[in-house]
Formats: sequence, structure tokens, C-alpha cells
Amino acid sequence: MLNWADLTQDWGASYARAKRRFPNLLDRDMARVGEDRKRFEAYLAERHHLTVNEAREELEDFLFTEALNREASQVLSK
Repeated sequence: MLNWADLTQDWGASYARAKRRFPNLLDRDMARVGEDRKRFEAYLAERHHLTVNEAREELEDFLFTEALNREASQVLSK
């Protein structure tokens, strides 16, 4: 499974996909919350009217989906 460190290695590309999944993210706020998972979870909860636990679950789902996409890309590129 993809983890937070993997996701933030290429934050520009990852953020673009995160923004599609979580449309209420604001570009201007990413500099202060983008690299810290707990801050991002709290921010995600605030911007999408979720509890922090719900935001954490949504983020876990996003990471899982990103991992599947990455694996599929690797298989297809062979």
C-alpha cells in the first residue's frame, strides 16, 4: 500500500489527483499543510465538513486507490 511519504515525494502530481478527489482543497493552503499528514487530515476534515476520523478514512481510501493506480501503471508499462 502507498503511504504518506510515498504520496508526498511527488506532491505536485499527487496534489492534482487529491484535488480531484477532494475538490474543496485550496491551492494556497497546501504549502502549510501538504507535507504533514495530521495537518492535512485536519484540513481535509475542515474543508469537507468531516470529522477527523472520517477525513483519515477518506485519506486511507485515497492512498489505497493511488497504490492500485500505481500498480496498474507498472503492469501496463511492461
